[in-house]
Amino acid sequence: CRSQVALMIMNLSSEHCNISDWLRLEATVKASVYVVTFSFATFITIIIIAIVSQNSKLRKEVRYIFLCHHLLCISSYCGLGMVFQGMRALMANSPVLMCWLVFGAQISFGEGILFTLALMAVNTYLVICWPLKTLSFVDSVKYRILAGTWIMIILKNVCLFIIEGTNSTSVAVLKLEPLCPVIFNGTPARTIGMIFFLLPLAIILISYSLIYQEGKRAGHFNRSNIKARKTVLIHFLQIALHVIPTLIFIGLGKMCGVFFFALNLVLFGVFSFGQCFNPLIYGLRNTELQSRLCHWICCQLWYSS
Repeated sequence: CRSQVALMIMNLSSEHCNISDWLRLEATVKASVYVVTFSFATFITIIIIAIVSQNSKLRKEVRYIFLCHHLLCISSYCGLGMVFQGMRALMANSPVLMCWLVFGAQISFGEGILFTLALMAVNTYLVICWPLKTLSFVDSVKYRILAGTWIMIILKNVCLFIIEGTNSTSVAVLKLEPLCPVIFNGTPARTIGMIFFLLPLAIILISYSLIYQEGKRAGHFNRSNIKARKTVLIHFLQIALHVIPTLIFIGLGKMCGVFFFALNLVLFGVFSFGQCFNPLIYGLRNTELQSRLCHWICCQLWYSS
């Protein structure tokens, strides 16, 4: 019976298998989802950045600086995803070079999402476990850390871009393609990409594990401690929404057919859900930002009236 079910799924997946048709249909759905996630994420990002920028105390705090960079990465990633998938869905006959640049920029901001999450996790660990020894040090080097992170991401992607570009002629790079091809598809690019994916993930997991252990050591019956442990668990769940769909998608690769198309969209839906609610979980769930938000809304209503 199981073999018959597996055979039916394989037949369903290989039926009318035209990869171009599936890519266009997939791009249409993904572009529509990106429009929603970009609009929502950008709306929340603008509100949070406005609140932080208008308060001199919040502007100086490391966690809010990292948070604003994180939110900007999410909005930029969704916006570029909307552009890239829109070019595919509309079969815009764009030059291959333009497709590569848009996709490469999206990958860079996607890596920026994970690395800023890692920086936020490390900063939270240092604030909780080593508050006296590290606060002044982190405050003095916060911009250097951010600059170094972005230089590393951009330099990595530029080098991979050059490596992949050397395998194509100038005619092929400037050729018009109805379905935008992706870049960073070779073995070296995939290997380095996985390293850049797993490195910040490992930093996040280690930091939150240490925070959880510190909370457990401090006591189970402290109200603020219970809330902090709950926050760690919510963050773990949020990270799982990013990581699990990505790993499954990388493992499956590109296949056509009804089954793989549906599976791909389900994974993308879970991933997009995580992206969409990132600003709420890491931003507006913050108690201080919530209080500032109420004050900010009242001020905006007062000025508008």
